[in-house]
Amino acid sequence: MKPERPYFLDLAAIRLPIGGMVSILHRASGAALSLAIPCLLYTLMLSLRSPEDFQRVADWFGGLLGWVLSTLTIWALLHHFLAGLRHLGFDLGWGEGREIARVTAWASLLAALVVAALIALWRFP
Repeated sequence: MKPERPYFLDLAAIRLPIGGMVSILHRASGAALSLAIPCLLYTLMLSLRSPEDFQRVADWFGGLLGWVLSTLTIWALLHHFLAGLRHLGFDLGWGEGREIARVTAWASLLAALVVAALIALWRFP
């Protein structure tokens, strides 16, 4: 006899553990970085083309939208790096226990947020 399959799966009601959230954010930050890198390379190319273009790029990054996008990109880079190190540790057999996995998940998440916030506040007051 086949087990009954759920007819309605409420994804909002499912509570993932923190390790699952960090893993999903790791994938999302990797996807965001793969889209952001060509844009950043284009702005670098544009800023090196002429002094006027450099000033235009500097003005854009000095504005609110540039600040928000820069902060999100910095966070994505930091989170992807730290969560990647966490996953690499799992591949080596380090931190596979339930409690240490929770601690490293929280540590990677909070460290990325704190360092991104410090960089954003230092660079863009």
